[in-house]
Amino acid sequence: MQLSKRLQAVASLVTPGNRVADVGCDHAYTSIYLVENELSKHIIAMDVNQGPIDRAHDNIEKYGYSTRIETRKSNGLEKLKVKEVDTILIAGMGGPLTIQILEDGTEVVKQIQELILQPQSEINKVRSMLSEKNFLIVREDMVKEDGKFYMMMRAVPRASVIETDRYELTYKEHYYYGRLLLEQKHRVLQDFLHWELELCENIRQNLHAEQTVNTKAREKEMEEKIDLIHCGLKYYK
Repeated sequence: MQLSKRLQAVASLVTPGNRVADVGCDHAYTSIYLVENELSKHIIAMDVNQGPIDRAHDNIEKYGYSTRIETRKSNGLEKLKVKEVDTILIAGMGGPLTIQILEDGTEVVKQIQELILQPQSEINKVRSMLSEKNFLIVREDMVKEDGKFYMMMRAVPRASVIETDRYELTYKEHYYYGRLLLEQKHRVLQDFLHWELELCENIRQNLHAEQTVNTKAREKEMEEKIDLIHCGLKYYK
């Protein structure tokens, strides 16, 4: 099973040997990859729609992993029992939906060993939610694929971490860009910051040229975002 660069980076964050709930499994390619590479001994591939479940089931049968990967039609974590898995993996969903799934499944999440997340939007809000739920982000990665940037993270319960200070989200840029990515001077993040800076500066110039009440407020938002990006870029000096 060959995964995209994005999904392979996500899969690499899973602790080897863990039982995994692959939420929003689609074709179950990630589930199959985890089993095929001996990264997980048992997986529950879940999706809210029957179509993806049927496709996942067919692929699992095709690769001969039906004894190690089971499928469940489930709205988020609804059909997952407490302590049934060690890892919850959610990749390719928007940030608000990722947050909703984890909040709706609070009782399951409380007993989980790790969360592997790759939100497609509003990542700052996902990081904030994790902090509020007493999870610490202990690993992060970022890739660029087909012209798009993707961030992914591994979060664990705060109680399981000895040196918590090194993982605390202290500054605003930590929530938007990831403390670990910044401190590691991750090259893909650096490329992203430069790309976003150019985008925001162009938007600000266009807004400044219009000078209406609405554009002035939007221009101020762009200026604040540009300041935040510069905070991130300081880590690379």
